[in-house]
Amino acid sequence: MDSEIVGIVIALLLWVIWAMVTERRHRRVEELRQLPPGPKWWPVVGNIFQLGLIPHVSFAKLANKHGPIMTLWLGSMCTVVVSSNEVARDMFKNHDVVLAGRKIYEAMKGEYGTEGSIITSQYGPHWRMLRRLCTTEFFVSSRLDAMRGVRSRCIDRMVQYVEDASSCGTNAIDVGRFVFLMAFNLIGNLIFSKDLLDPKSERGANFFYHAGKVMEFAGKPNVADFLPILRWLDPQGIRRKTQFHVDRAFEIAGGFIQERTESNKELNKKDFLDVLLEFRGDGLEEPSKFSSRTINVIVFEMFTAGTDTTTSTLEWAMAELLHNPEKLRKVQDELRSTIGPKKKIEEKDIEKLPYLKAVIKETLRLHPPLPFLVPHMAMDSCNMLGYYIPKETQILVNVWAIGRDPKTWKDPLVLKPERFLEKDKADYKGHHFEFIPFGSGRRMCPAMPLASRVLPLALGSLLYSFDWKLADGIKPENMDMSERMGITLRKAVPLKAIPLPYKGY
Repeated sequence: MDSEIVGIVIALLLWVIWAMVTERRHRRVEELRQLPPGPKWWPVVGNIFQLGLIPHVSFAKLANKHGPIMTLWLGSMCTVVVSSNEVARDMFKNHDVVLAGRKIYEAMKGEYGTEGSIITSQYGPHWRMLRRLCTTEFFVSSRLDAMRGVRSRCIDRMVQYVEDASSCGTNAIDVGRFVFLMAFNLIGNLIFSKDLLDPKSERGANFFYHAGKVMEFAGKPNVADFLPILRWLDPQGIRRKTQFHVDRAFEIAGGFIQERTESNKELNKKDFLDVLLEFRGDGLEEPSKFSSRTINVIVFEMFTAGTDTTTSTLEWAMAELLHNPEKLRKVQDELRSTIGPKKKIEEKDIEKLPYLKAVIKETLRLHPPLPFLVPHMAMDSCNMLGYYIPKETQILVNVWAIGRDPKTWKDPLVLKPERFLEKDKADYKGHHFEFIPFGSGRRMCPAMPLASRVLPLALGSLLYSFDWKLADGIKPENMDMSERMGITLRKAVPLKAIPLPYKGY
């Protein structure tokens, strides 16, 4: 009798387990049916082989077939790709909070998680505190106005370095290299009140090297991101190599921080490090003060995020203008007729240079620094435009495809700054969803106010001070304008050009 009861109990338990597994399987199948459409995928690898060498281009072609919101499986990683301004509008206006998470790749995972990182921190109290610090202390108008002289000096030095390197117009230069040095020293001055890169600065050069290696590894496809079973193996060594260079960069940054804290710098103007050292939180949701580790992370992120994106945009702007000589002449004519013979462009002049600003916007439309922005993640399941988005789904916003959508832009592949001269045309503050190179919503790039000042001033200074011609006798129509994908969207072939000091006055 007892054995019969035991048998019945076991049978009931097995039936319950079978019913639960079956119900879960049915629910999973039903959820998958409600996902946005997408291409067929292979077991285990999913759609990985459809990534291509330039994923934003591959995904744009797939979107033409499967629609502006589509599902891809990158190994086991469910990914929803947004490729139109209508879908982006719905995402950022109606689902901004639930999709404000971050998909963290293996290369981004440090030994201490996401402490201090505004880029990789998940949406919540810690991230809101960091974001508030950026918007009220770092990139607030009053502080940016106070540091106008710092930006001007860094750009003036770039112009001088270009002139020295060109030997008065006889040598070709790597344009991106000089822009990168300017951007790196600009961030160095904003944080530490000093140049970090000069011929005598070995530590600055080492920091530059390690920061560059981190960005290089962060931009490499990593199979451990797509196949979780391989994460502990780190088969490509990307996480291990990235952490090595992060640690070396942190050591150097720590030395700079210690020197600044021990120096007798006159505090008539605060720099960003002063803000970090003087921070005091409420001790509840915020730390009472920042740890040295958090300060290191914030400093390192400012360098990596602020240098590569600036370099990418300005190199592409110069390349597009050299590729389109009539546009180059037009913007130089505007600069030289407006500025006159005073030999220097200043920030206050930018508002009088609408075509220069339009060139920057058109460059950002064609070549957004981060073609997918920084990957978003669904923090909970939601429904968007009638489709089911599961929790922890990666969301990629293909701003490269949105900026080249022929439904929105006439002649989308042609450099046409004139399109941004109309009063009702888009700005890049995140409200015009056909043009969101800095993102939109809560996770929009907080440094946009700084970038909007630096980009036109730096480009205008290079175009005002020099006439430019391509190296090695290359004709504009024969330029290589292909892209390569890293952490940012760069030219596949670095731009080499000869700067000729302007002697028109």
